[in-house]
This record gives sequence, structure tokens and C-alpha cells, in this order.
Amino acid sequence: MRTDAVVLSVAFGYLALLFVIAAWGDRRAEQGRSLIGSPTVYALSIAVYCTAWTFYGSVGRAAQFGPSFLLIYLGPTLAMLLSPFLIRKMVRIASAQRITSIADFISARYGKSSSLGALVALIALIGITPYITLQLKAITVSHAVLINYPQAPALSLAEEAFWADKSFWVALVLAVFIILFGTRHLDASERHEGMVAAIAFESLVKLVAFLSVGVFTVFVLFNGPGDLFAQVSASPELVGALGLEAVPGGASGWIGMLVLAFLAFITLPRQFQVLVVENVDERHLKRASWLFPLYLLAINLFVIPIAMAGMLLSAGDPDSYVLTLPLSAGLEALPLLVFIGGLSAATGMVIVETIALSTMVSNQLIMPLLLRSRRLHLGSRGELAGWLLGIRRVAIVLILLLGYLYHALIGDSYSLVTIGLVSFAAASQFAPAMLIGMYWRGATRRGAALGLIAGTLIWAWTLLIPGFAQSGWVDNTFLTLGPFGLEWLRPYALFGLEDWDIYSHSLLWSLTANIGLLVGVSLFTRQSPLEQTQAALFTEAMHPGLMETSLWHGQTTRGELRNLLDRYLGTGATARVFAGQNTSQMGSGHGNDQPAPPEMIARAEQALSGALGNASARVLINSVVRGEALDLESILSILDTTSETLEVNRRLEQKSEELARASEELRAANERLRELDRLKDEFVAMVSHELRTPLTSIRAFAEILRDSNDLPDEKRVHFLNVVVKESQRLSRLIEEILDLARLESGRLTLNPQPLDLVALTRHSVDAVHHMQENRGVALDVQIEVEQAPVVGDPDRLEQVIINLLDNAGKFADETSPKVLLRLGRYKNHFRLAVEDNGPGIVEEERERVFEKFHQIQRPGESPEKSRGRPRGSGLGLPISRGIVAHLGGRLWVEEAPTLGGACLTMELPAAPPSTPASPAA
Repeated sequence: MRTDAVVLSVAFGYLALLFVIAAWGDRRAEQGRSLIGSPTVYALSIAVYCTAWTFYGSVGRAAQFGPSFLLIYLGPTLAMLLSPFLIRKMVRIASAQRITSIADFISARYGKSSSLGALVALIALIGITPYITLQLKAITVSHAVLINYPQAPALSLAEEAFWADKSFWVALVLAVFIILFGTRHLDASERHEGMVAAIAFESLVKLVAFLSVGVFTVFVLFNGPGDLFAQVSASPELVGALGLEAVPGGASGWIGMLVLAFLAFITLPRQFQVLVVENVDERHLKRASWLFPLYLLAINLFVIPIAMAGMLLSAGDPDSYVLTLPLSAGLEALPLLVFIGGLSAATGMVIVETIALSTMVSNQLIMPLLLRSRRLHLGSRGELAGWLLGIRRVAIVLILLLGYLYHALIGDSYSLVTIGLVSFAAASQFAPAMLIGMYWRGATRRGAALGLIAGTLIWAWTLLIPGFAQSGWVDNTFLTLGPFGLEWLRPYALFGLEDWDIYSHSLLWSLTANIGLLVGVSLFTRQSPLEQTQAALFTEAMHPGLMETSLWHGQTTRGELRNLLDRYLGTGATARVFAGQNTSQMGSGHGNDQPAPPEMIARAEQALSGALGNASARVLINSVVRGEALDLESILSILDTTSETLEVNRRLEQKSEELARASEELRAANERLRELDRLKDEFVAMVSHELRTPLTSIRAFAEILRDSNDLPDEKRVHFLNVVVKESQRLSRLIEEILDLARLESGRLTLNPQPLDLVALTRHSVDAVHHMQENRGVALDVQIEVEQAPVVGDPDRLEQVIINLLDNAGKFADETSPKVLLRLGRYKNHFRLAVEDNGPGIVEEERERVFEKFHQIQRPGESPEKSRGRPRGSGLGLPISRGIVAHLGGRLWVEEAPTLGGACLTMELPAAPPSTPASPAA
């Protein structure tokens, strides 16, 4: 199964599948059903960061330097966590300025400088070529391992000619793929739908492949992670090799590698391509900010276990452990799946990186040279669009061949991770010009250029040239002795800084020079008007409404603008720019002679920027537009006007909110006044009714006694008893009303003193026992404590307890009335609960029973029935709650847990231990 024919058939079959997926993605885009409109697809496309370096090299680095490989992924995780502040701004700028690459981004920031864009493109071409080499080397080595195992792959590679090297043919196939799906349109800022869909699919393939070999290693080669770790811990050498002390450079190595990975993640051309250029909606960053770090966690989950297993089993080259471990077990299918996973990791990177580099080469290097040619401007209409696409396609082939050449000449001297980190350090040189330019308006083109040159030269001296020396192409004595015997210029110990890992060492000196020159030169040089304008647009990119403003106040005719776009973009793209204009006028000579509005000039420049880059677009627009773009003062005026508008809007919103709150407060106060008025009327009516009832009885019986001289003595005595009882009732009612008035005014006089609530409860029960018996109520008393010391007014508390028992007796079941009184301790309080077995009180009525004169009608009974409207004034419970509250307690209603009716619960705080409780008699 591991024959060359089978492996190549599967590999090129997989590449053919990528063609199918990319074609399907492009077809869906043409139908208006875009795949890359999904934030999940966007997050998966960002995983192009995980290249063959991740797939093979992370295990190799873990085997050599322990957990230091994690820093390569913690940097991007940190960048994604900062994406709402950093990457979102990059996306916003790129969308407004039609940015096509990181070189175009930096060029546009510094006055659309063609020379600065060319410098960035050259640095990217030199620095990223080793990264493409890494992918091709990974394909070559993994194929050799798969075919020749257990023979060493180096032996096999040394005997092969370049036409027998499978990575050479893979590079050619990828060139065809990139030409078909990466250069379908001249506008490089347009999204490559099919390419992004293929990259997202490859991200899933490499994740599944890596997890498969991880699960096999841990659970098949070993009996789970416990067995693996136990065998490693038995070997002190392995424990030391995988510990923190194995990280090169110590603490400086940790910090340096973290910073390097963070900067490289946002400046590598391929990452800029998928993060910024291919972003269709900046809201996708929200999901990507957690989904991409989750992907990194998943694909690195088994790196340490695979490295441990490979070292325990001596599985050969650490970079190849993911292949040699399943091969050593005699498997056939899993190694092939792993090979496809590595192939997907390598090809994904090569595809996106080559698109990004070819765009930079054509727009930043070749186009500025061609624009200086007089013959180019004399070309017939529409011809140049084809030329430009051809230039980009040739650049793709040359870049891939350059990567393969580097692989053939120097690739064997470095490990996979070493090659990758060299490119990381090169890409990081773009960070100062890009990041500082996004946030500091004073950064100048000259400062950025000098900083880039200085940083790149130091990078080349400390990392790139030593690579050539180690491969034998350059004498390596300067590595240890320094050039001309100057040891302080040794590449790995520049200025005497030793004991650092080579990447942190290179990053420190290169960024120090880069940032120092950028800031220092910027402080002493002046910006051109266009540079000032672009600086304002970049630094204020998040300012609402700024990017929609037209920045041109020059003049040209519609015909000149149309001819320019026809020449460089073709008639189709020109028609899209002029869409929405008056077609009848545009078709006539009169229409072509009309002045082009500023908005049309801005759209034309954006269209040219998407195809040729910002610098070339500016040159072409200047060739037909008489005048200039808005200067800094105009931009600042726009900003100030927008800021003032926003401030006015903010104040209006604030005032509106204040008015709404005031209106709501007035409405609530009005409702409360109406409620108080209603309660007042009800109170007067209820008091009048309650007072009139006993007075009417007294008057009626008094008149009978006055007018009936011949009444029998028995009836006379009965009528006198009724008069006395109604008089007592009237007295109680008046006393209750007075008590309620005192409570509400705060003038109720209480005599708090230490007392025993148990004794007081027993006394209260004895007082109502005879009355409850007469009603037929079965009263059960459960006192769970011997003493209940509280501080309270004995008379008032007895009034409360009697009232609770009286209410429970009234509302108990008619056929078999029961009342239960329980007294016990609850934390630092004593609770007295009185239950009944009546119908209970519904939840919405439980607070209303404490309102003045509120009485509950028993369900199913009319108010005329004696038990339908319980005898009483409706003031007992409000007064009781007021008394309990004045004593620091609470009174509430809940469902009876034992008898199932209503339960009135009184809670009082326990008296301090030093307070003696007096018995309440």
C-alpha cells in the first residue's frame, strides 16, 4: 500500500479534490450563495497559520526544546484576543482603501509611496521564500519517509534528481491551482471565494489527521496517558528534555518567542491575506477570536505525547515522529492519512502565501516600472488588463520556483522549525511601520523606510546569512570569530549579547533599530500633504463616517476617467465603477465631456487600487485629475465636524433619556397619588362602615329599651348585654384605629423588655383556648425549645399572637377546623408559626392581607354569609406587622407545610445572651 504509485495517486487525487472544492466555491459565489460569508469558514481559513511547521515541526521542537513550541501558538491567541482593537481596525482600513497586501497597506499609510511598497515587497520576497521552502521540504521528506521507511530519508533524497523530487511536481500543480483560482480577476482586493473554501477544508483535514495519530499514539501504542507519562517519568533524561529548563534562552527566550509569534501572526503576508483582505464582514472576528484559539488548542493537544512517545521508542528524526510512530507499528492507512494531513498543511500555506507575494510583486515591483514606460500609456483600450493578469501569473510560477531553488540549495541545513522562525523574524520587521503608523499620526515615510532597511539588514546578518554559512555556501568562521576578527559583531552574539536564543537575539536588535529609526527620523522629518492625509485616515479609521467621505477636490472629465479605467481594468470593471450614472449621457460625447464628481474619482481610484495597488493607482489618477486630494486640514475638518455631530447626538440622546426618566417618575408619582387617593376614600368608607355597624346596633336596642316599658326582664337583660358588647366592639375598633395611626406616624409607644417567648405563647394560648373550643377548633401547640429569650413588649406581643390564633380559627376548615402553633429556633431568631387547614391564601393575595381593612372572602361564599366575610375590622394584621417590625422582627404569610392552609409566621431576633428573660405572665 505504501508504493510510490499509490502514494502519488492519493496525493494528486487530494490536490484534484482541492480543485473541485475551489471550483464549487467560485460557482456558489457567482450564484450569490457565498461560502466565505460564514464566520466559521473565516476562522478555519485563518488556520492556514498551521503549516507543515505545525504538523511536523512542532513535535520536533517539543522533542528538542520542551514546551517552547507553545509560544508559537500563544502569540496568535493573544492577537485574536486583541482583534476587536487591532485586527478590526486593520480590516476597516483595508476595506476603505481597497488594500491588496501588507506592502500595499504600508505604502498607503505613508502617502501611497511606491518606493516604500517596493521595499516591503522585496523584504517579503526574500524573507518568506524560506517559508515556502519549508513546505516543499516537508512534502519531500514526508514522502521519502513514507516510501522508504525504515531507511533514512536523507539517503534517499541525496540520490534523487530534481525531476524525481515529488515536491517539484507538487509546486507546479500548486502553480496551476493558484493561477486558476487566485488570479481569476484583476482586482486583487476581491475575495478569492474558491481558494478560501479550499483552505478551510484543508484546515479540517490536517486537524483530523493530527488528532488521529495523537489518539493512536496515546491509546494504542500506550495504554493511555497515564502509562505514557509513567514511562517518561522513569527516564530522567526525557523529563529534563521536556521540562521548562529545556526552553532556549530562559525567560528572555519565552518573552522573545511570544512577541515574535504575535508580530508574525499579523504581518506574515498569508495571514494578512486571510485575516484582512479576505474578510467580508468585520463581525466575523467575534467568532474567530475564540474559535481559532480553540483550533490551535486542538491541533496541539497531542504534540507533547507524540514527542514523548517518539523519544521513548527512538522513532528517528523528531520532525518525522508523526509518520514514523504509526509506521513503526506496521500500519498502512494511518501513515497515508498523516501524509495527506501534512500535504494539506503545506499546500494551504503555499497557495495563500504565493497569492499574497505575487500580488506584491506585480503591484509594488513591476507595475511602478511599467508605468514609467511611455509605450504603456499608448496601448489600445482594454489590452493592459490582460497584461497585468499575465504578469501576476508569471510571478506565481517564479515565486514557487524560487522557493524550490532555496529548498534544493539550503533546505537540508535547517530543521523545519528553524526555517519557519527565520521567516517569522523577517515578517516581524513590518510590524513597527504598520502598527505605529496605525496609531501615531507623526510617523513619516522616511522614518518607516530607514527603520525597515536597518531592521532587515540586522535580520539578514543574525539569521539569514548564518543559514547560508551552515549550509556550506559561505565560510562559517565569522560565526565564532566575527567578521575581520571583530567578536562584538558575531551574528549570534551581536554587541556582546550572549546566552540568548538566536531568534530572540535577532528580534531584539532588529526591532530596536527598526523602531528607533522610525520614531527618531519621524520626529525630525516632515510629511508631504498626501502623507498627512493618509496618516489622518489611518489613525482615525474607527471614526464613524470618515471613510465614506470623498477625499478628492480635483477636476477631470468623465470621458478621461472612463478611458483610463478601460485601459487598465477593461470594460467590465469600468462599467461597474460607472454603475448608477446616467447611461444616456454617458453614451454621448456630451456626457463624456461632463466633469466627473468627486465621488466618481474616488471610486475610480479605489478600483485601480484593488487591481494595481494604492501607489500605482495614485500615479494613474494624478495623470488625468487636475488638482489634489483633500489635505490634512480638510480631513481634520471632517473629523471635527463629525465629532461635533456625534457629540450633539450624544447630548440629545442623553437629554432624551433624562426626559424619559423624568416622565416615567412623574407617571409613577401620579399613579401613586391616585392610589393614595383611592386608599383614602376606601379608608374613610371602611371606617365609617365599621363605626356605623356597632353604633346602629346600640341605637336600635337603646330605642327598644326606651320605648318598650312592658318588656320582660329576660329580654331587657339580653338587649342590655348586646349594647354592652357592641360598645366594647366599638371601643376596640377605635383603639385599633388609634394604634394604626400611631404606627404610621411613628408615635406608637412600646415598652421593650427581656421576656420568654415560650411563656408568653403559653399564656396567649390559654387566653384563646376557651374561644377556640367554642368554635370547635382543634388547637395543637408544638413548642420545640424550653426557652425563647427575646426583647419585646409583652402586652403588644400577646396581642399579636392572639390575633394570629384568632385569624387562623376563622379561616380553618368549616367541617373539621384545625390550628397548629409551632415555636422554634431558626439561626439567630425565634419563629412562631400559626397554621390552619383552610383554603389558604393565593400568592398574589399574601401581601394584600397586610393592607388596612383588607379582608379575604372565603372561596365560593357570598359576602352575606357570616363566614364569607369574617368578623373583624381588617386592621389586626397591619397592626401586628407594625408591632413586630418595631421590635426588629418580620411577619409574613406562606403556605402551611403541615395543615395545607395558610401559615402566618412571626420571626423575632434572639435576645443577647447576657440579657435575662423574664417570664411573661
